[in-house]
Amino acid sequence: MSLREGVFKALSDPTRRQILELLSRRDMTAGEIADRFPIAFASISRHLGILRNAGLVATEREGQFIRYRLNTTVYQELMRYLVRVFGGGSAHA
Repeated sequence: MSLREGVFKALSDPTRRQILELLSRRDMTAGEIADRFPIAFASISRHLGILRNAGLVATEREGQFIRYRLNTTVYQELMRYLVRVFGGGSAHA
């Protein structure tokens, strides 16, 4: 199984990492997420789109709102990849 395109790029941005930290605590709407940042809603929306396209977050429509949540399947895939690449127990210096 290979990682989705763009996972590492999505994780490279500090705002996107902060969004993921918020979502690790609970599911949130885009408005709830945007309220936590001093940047325009459009910028948060763009960040959420990048996270969604990378598969790191999933969405669910609730009336006129979209609720965001972590996609734990991609995180498990990422952890397996990191263990495979950097784990393995060999001591390369």
